[in-house]
Amino acid sequence: MSANSFGSLDKLQVGDKSYDIYRLDAVEGAARLPYSLKVLLENLLRTEDGANVTAEHIRALAQWDAKAKPSKEIQFTPARVIMQDFTGVPCVVDLATMREAVRDLGGDPTRINPLAPAEMVIDHSVIVDYFGSPDAFERNVQREYERNKERYQFLRWGQTAFDEFKVVPPGTGIVHQVNIEHLARVVFDRNGVAYPDTCVGTDSHTTMENGIGVLGWGVGGIEAEAAMLGQPISMLIPRVVGFKLTGELPAGTTATDLVLTITEMLREHGVVGKFVEFYGEGVHALPLANRATIGNMSPEFGSTCAIFPIDDETLKYLRLTGRDEEQIALVEAYAKEQGLWLDPSVEPDFSEYMELDLATVVPSLAGPKRPQDRISLADAKPTWRRDVQNYVESIQGAADEASSESFPASDAPAISHDSNGDKPRRHGTDGSGRPNNPVPVTLEDGTEFELDHGHVAVAAITSCTNTSNPYVMIGAALLAKNAVEKGLTRKPWVKTSLAPGSQVVTDYLERAGLTPYLDKIGFNLVGYGCTTCIGNTGPLQPEISKAVNDNDLAVTAVLSGNRNFEGRISPDVKMNYLASPPLVIAYALAGTMDIDILNDPIAEGADGPVRLADIWPAPEEVASIVESSIGQEMFTESYADVFKGDDRWRGLDIPTGDLFEWDEQSTYVRKAPYFDGMGAEPEPVADIHGARVLAKLGDSVTTDHISPAGSIKAGTPAAQYLQDHGVAVKDFNSYGSRRGNHEVMIRGTFANIRLRNQLLDGVEGGYTRDFTEDGAPQAFIYDAAQNYASQGTPLVVIAGKEYGSGSSRDWAAKGTALLGVRAVIAQSYERIHRSNLIGLGVLPLQFREGESAESLGLTGTETFDITGVTALNEGGIPEEVTVKADGKEFSAVVRIDTPGEADYYRNGGILQYVLRNLLRK
Repeated sequence: MSANSFGSLDKLQVGDKSYDIYRLDAVEGAARLPYSLKVLLENLLRTEDGANVTAEHIRALAQWDAKAKPSKEIQFTPARVIMQDFTGVPCVVDLATMREAVRDLGGDPTRINPLAPAEMVIDHSVIVDYFGSPDAFERNVQREYERNKERYQFLRWGQTAFDEFKVVPPGTGIVHQVNIEHLARVVFDRNGVAYPDTCVGTDSHTTMENGIGVLGWGVGGIEAEAAMLGQPISMLIPRVVGFKLTGELPAGTTATDLVLTITEMLREHGVVGKFVEFYGEGVHALPLANRATIGNMSPEFGSTCAIFPIDDETLKYLRLTGRDEEQIALVEAYAKEQGLWLDPSVEPDFSEYMELDLATVVPSLAGPKRPQDRISLADAKPTWRRDVQNYVESIQGAADEASSESFPASDAPAISHDSNGDKPRRHGTDGSGRPNNPVPVTLEDGTEFELDHGHVAVAAITSCTNTSNPYVMIGAALLAKNAVEKGLTRKPWVKTSLAPGSQVVTDYLERAGLTPYLDKIGFNLVGYGCTTCIGNTGPLQPEISKAVNDNDLAVTAVLSGNRNFEGRISPDVKMNYLASPPLVIAYALAGTMDIDILNDPIAEGADGPVRLADIWPAPEEVASIVESSIGQEMFTESYADVFKGDDRWRGLDIPTGDLFEWDEQSTYVRKAPYFDGMGAEPEPVADIHGARVLAKLGDSVTTDHISPAGSIKAGTPAAQYLQDHGVAVKDFNSYGSRRGNHEVMIRGTFANIRLRNQLLDGVEGGYTRDFTEDGAPQAFIYDAAQNYASQGTPLVVIAGKEYGSGSSRDWAAKGTALLGVRAVIAQSYERIHRSNLIGLGVLPLQFREGESAESLGLTGTETFDITGVTALNEGGIPEEVTVKADGKEFSAVVRIDTPGEADYYRNGGILQYVLRNLLRK
């Protein structure tokens, strides 16, 4: 290891061990930088090679103009990559396919190998099929292995075939919680060089690691694959928002209330594409778990990261979670030596400033369909009534439209009918949002009740966002204890579940003697995984599902997760609310959103009405039990052999060899098509002519809308494909679990049941108008795309603001590309999806400021020509291109933001670019 042009290589002595470090103070201007940019600066110093990273890049970052619009490109080389199985399986599929492509082009396939640590945690596959019983966990895990055997065999092959690739088996925990509790290094020691731990991940909530001072964020799977293969990530030096925290949280509020408040503030402020960095005296008042909760939800407020510098609280957490003392000493010494230690008295330069007094935070929810839609708990009931009234009115409007339209029966919108089937039934309210038409339900065991709008059908303590936080988990368990002692239990229509992010959670709940109380009210352990937070809620009881769908009931879900997008949690649930774990239990006890939960009795106890205040635990009691119930040995024991797995995992038969033996009959793992017909050199970039619109979409279309992760609906193209391959409906599994099979995923693109394609009126789901046929009839989006492909017709998608928000889901871009979409024209993009589109060779275009499809009079029925794209062949990036849509003409901004992204697009995608570079070497 040699010094770079700044002569910054030096020694750091920690105890009896010496490390090489790249000194930040060797670069003029470094001291004033925010923590996050100091980490990036060290990254550039260490990777300077005169080509990808030059002295000019380093000076540009050191002389960063906090107020300037981002324009300087740098190349960031993350220290490691982390994955979860939904996004990780297609990564390994792509790497296995790349090996064959290298072989076919005359190269050595074993050169396709991770060059830095790449770790995967299997957490997205377990589904809550069974709940409310002592054996729910074991039965769900058994079902998980039955469904996912092929995928798990493939991943075990990958663990043996690729260097630096490790897999944490199912049933261990959620990737982000396992990351901060065990995998994160905070400061790396590799080959005698000490440097900050940086990590990108194939999940948007990778930012949870920001809470312990690790810089990283979510990227698409294809970008992660490139990073694994040594390709730096091209980025513009970002604006950094300084978020000052003061004061302390008041009693009765939780980390969930805090993060929902921050999410609302930052969404309103606008932080897409920016770094957010927390500083100030209030940071000291936040336990590490609260910081991790805030970092976790960075995607929900749209920032690239949301980071906290290293301090004593970081060291305390590392010690608690079982890191060895040598590593902790290195973290402390390195952070202090490099100016990465939090000093509340110092305010770095920031681009923008915000401030929050923690004492002003109040108990809150968010919903019914966006995390940023925070609702003060005091306003929850009237807000819900307003929202449900809007829902009822929309249903009535859809019923009116359905009665006047002549869709084929199989394609008609889902409107319930009365018993004679003649006219839509309008299950409504009294006009103020109060339910007024309850539906009687009798369960298989004879339990009888009435179901209505607002009844809580799902109450789930789920997601690493909150289950990583012992204060809210102990708080929830104490609330359960208090409720049981007053004779309360969940309402019979509520599907309850407990899915912690790591086994340590159940260990400390058990040690505190609180598990029996959670079990008593139905919050039995169902798995260690994401479950309800990613839509793996499993089915509602059949009688409940039928009542909901036959009567258009707007039942609700309350979950301690980070996402509540419509159509995500359950196909039966219309309205989803994010809440702290204690509130999840409280709403399960109440059974409805139509309640002033702060003041009304939530249930009838053994001695009369019980209010929330009667069972809410005191913060002092919570803190005392956290202190006495959690010990270092829990983490040490849980992670002692974390990659080994149980007998089921070790007993899987796996193939051997450097190349994978593809099974053409597999419905889970198929050879990827991205390199089919690829030449050693790319074809010139071409303009787009004669394109038709596949979908015209509105604002806030998420990657869940584009590529759902949940259940595969019978009758859809994906379901038909599986049935044609002999898969029974009960074994469909989820879209997320089948991401290793492009045939399923193409058919599932734009297949979300809540997608609203504006080419059709009053229709939800994966439908469009097919202009290849007379009259442009309604058709499945997949079927229409195949018809366009057969005629050689390119496709475009038109969208509104915040297109592609939500998960880092690369299949939202992969599916778009494989359907034949050449360009997307949107009012604005979320960062990851825009990057993913370029990585798949899809051109992201943006309407000029103040313009939209509506202002330009675009209906989506036009034929589009896009010219000026060929300027990319000349080595630069055109600022705009010309779009002609029948008689309309306008300019669109080209959202290829960096020269590196332009190289990816010219090559038809990032993987093709990396593969060609490897072959040239």
